[in-house]
Amino acid sequence: MENENKKPSIKQPTTFEEQVELYKSRKMEVKNSELAENFLKRVNYYRLSAYLLTLKDPAPSNKENYIEGTTFEQLVSIYEFDKKLRHLLVDVLESIEIAFRTHISYLIAHKYGPLGYNYSENFRDEKHHASFLSELDRVIALSKKEAFIEHYSNKYDSQFPIWVATETMSFGMLSKLYKNMKVEDKKEIAQTYYKIPYIYIESWLATLTYVRNVCAHYGRLYNKTIVFKPKLFKDIFKIIDKSKLFAAIYVITKLLTKDEAKRLIINLEALVGEYKDCIDFVHIGFPKDWNTILRNVI
Repeated sequence: MENENKKPSIKQPTTFEEQVELYKSRKMEVKNSELAENFLKRVNYYRLSAYLLTLKDPAPSNKENYIEGTTFEQLVSIYEFDKKLRHLLVDVLESIEIAFRTHISYLIAHKYGPLGYNYSENFRDEKHHASFLSELDRVIALSKKEAFIEHYSNKYDSQFPIWVATETMSFGMLSKLYKNMKVEDKKEIAQTYYKIPYIYIESWLATLTYVRNVCAHYGRLYNKTIVFKPKLFKDIFKIIDKSKLFAAIYVITKLLTKDEAKRLIINLEALVGEYKDCIDFVHIGFPKDWNTILRNVI
């Protein structure tokens, strides 16, 4: 009975050479062992294991091995594609985050005053508002050495107008702040800047917060299941898997300016063209006519 309850022992570390040999023992073709070892010196073997899940042999009797024809070079290409895609999305997510800092601060400042964000009566839920203020105090304290924070701390006795406060907020804080705004205020932002019902914007900000966090921590996008699935229009819901990355890219395109969206599509086409022979579109949720779908957004 004691043996049945015993936890498995932690695996012992392996050398870079042993890691390459392990790949080979599992039917992966490694054309140049030295180059493979050098790559593993820069990218953790365990980090790469998540990308290999899509290359495992589906046969139950062969589950430890990789699909016949799998190469180490293919693994590296998938990893590089994911890295470049992550960099591409970080750039456009920055534009969306800065835009919503502007949208939210402008409305609150003009409707409720520079310090109107401090008062719970200007929001939907008092508890959520209290939690928001607590988090805001924390991030402002972390930013206390920033010149603009020092300026308002010294000159205005630490009273920060909303247009200053939003500059310290993360994407996640902005998403929560928008969600807790009065319905009429959410509607105004959604209609003024995007001509989209606010319930979609609210959902999309939660989705993009998740994607932004994955990117910020150098996480994997390839074969990633989107935890916060975006609410989609009925016509597009039928052709997009909202649990895959393309759903987030579609949402991103909807929230960019026309010029920004065009550049994103051009960059995506170039990236996909570069790696089309090694990636599987199923794992990122790209439909066959993905670029046409995105261009129809503009």
